[in-house]
Amino acid sequence: MVSLHVDWKALNRLNGVELKRATFKAIQEASFAVQSSSVDDPSVLDAVPRLLELIDLHPDELGGFKGLVSSLARSTGLWNYIDTENADINDAFIAESVTAPELGGITFHREQINALNALLAGKNLILSAPTSFGKSLLVDALLATNQYKRIAVILPTIALLDEFRRRFQDRFAGKFKLVMHQSETSTDNPTIFLGTQERLIYRKDLRQLDLTVVDEFYKLDPARRDDRSITLNAAVNRLLTKSRQFFFLGPNIDSLYTSAGSSWKFEFLKTRFSTVAVDTLDLQHVEDKRERLIEEIGEEANWPALVFVSSPNKANKLAIELSERMAISEVTSGLAEWLKANIGKNNFLSEAVEYGFGVHHGRIPRAIAARMVRLFDQQELPVLLCTSTLIEGVNTAAKTVMIFDKKIANENYDFFTFSNIRGRAGRLGQHHIGKVMVFNEVPDRTELEVSPTMFADDGDLPDEYIVHLEEPERSKRSDSRFRYFTDQLLLEGDDLR
Repeated sequence: MVSLHVDWKALNRLNGVELKRATFKAIQEASFAVQSSSVDDPSVLDAVPRLLELIDLHPDELGGFKGLVSSLARSTGLWNYIDTENADINDAFIAESVTAPELGGITFHREQINALNALLAGKNLILSAPTSFGKSLLVDALLATNQYKRIAVILPTIALLDEFRRRFQDRFAGKFKLVMHQSETSTDNPTIFLGTQERLIYRKDLRQLDLTVVDEFYKLDPARRDDRSITLNAAVNRLLTKSRQFFFLGPNIDSLYTSAGSSWKFEFLKTRFSTVAVDTLDLQHVEDKRERLIEEIGEEANWPALVFVSSPNKANKLAIELSERMAISEVTSGLAEWLKANIGKNNFLSEAVEYGFGVHHGRIPRAIAARMVRLFDQQELPVLLCTSTLIEGVNTAAKTVMIFDKKIANENYDFFTFSNIRGRAGRLGQHHIGKVMVFNEVPDRTELEVSPTMFADDGDLPDEYIVHLEEPERSKRSDSRFRYFTDQLLLEGDDLR
């Protein structure tokens, strides 16, 4: 297997004939590497967005290479990068055939099509792919086919819930009824049940579902130390018993454990297929890291930038310091004035927003945090200071991710979490080349196996999970444990739970 080795920084420093010659050679080398590497080799996939970025920077000298790069995009499976106006007829035909007008003209890449083909064939699919893969777009593609009438989408965080709600309302208003709260009831019309595990586990009106979607499925593993994991497993189990098909999505998972006696059948698709290139800047040996961070935040070339810190207090303090030292935007005055009127003129959040800095963590009111994300995505708020509440799942359009801390709260994050933070850099269609700035040592690479409670051996199921199982789902052993609790506590059903 041959990986691609091109000095892209050196290539960007060239011009004129030297630039054209070196670019053509890079295209040749990439074309050769495609034939001899794996289908998801990041070094080969990177070549397409990097070459297109180079052409955009030097249109007069390199514009003639657009057709060649489109052919390379076709060969790598990055069909979304094919320039239909400059591509030959075969390449253009591929791009047109995988473009969805009903989703605003979005063009899918090869691995998205492979996943969709499995799902549309009726298979259960568990997908592990990088952040930039476009996993949640697959959910929209399924809904657009009209094959699914009753869908449940279970999301582990409120931030994700807000994001999915807005997207579904924009794309499927009038086509599906969106049910999110207990006070809302479903009808026989096409319906999307959207909620966290706590919202969906007790719904009585689900009936038969066509599809259940679980995002960030790694949270099903209790080893991730999420105190909501058992409830999530119980809710997903309940939905799956009512659903003819399921689709789990998540990033960077290497394997999935299921017990030998598990009744759930599915395909597990793991891919490294990424649609953007990423440059990493190692700043761990910088003497004054905080001053360097502030310098990088002030550079317009880095915007829009996500800045990861370990705690809400650190995010707040950094926001205060930044707003005292610089102003980077003047277009957020509307939100700034609203904040001044509603939470106080001298509140640090009002001043931070006024000068172009957003803050997103668990102590920020949800509606304000969601507004911050929207302004950031619209590039009206150039910098967003965040903790893990934003990193875990919200799809933001960041060009640069600055990983300033190495902890979440008081504990070092692992390689999996680091990869998820890093994966927020770059965004298809906006920032083909992302940038990651790392201020501390990178955790050692480890493989992650996810072991959902609901896929475990019967003897390993915890009590708090057993009590959520309906009678047909319980084995003899589980039923005996269930009956023990009902007898001891003299409670049944939801009261016991």
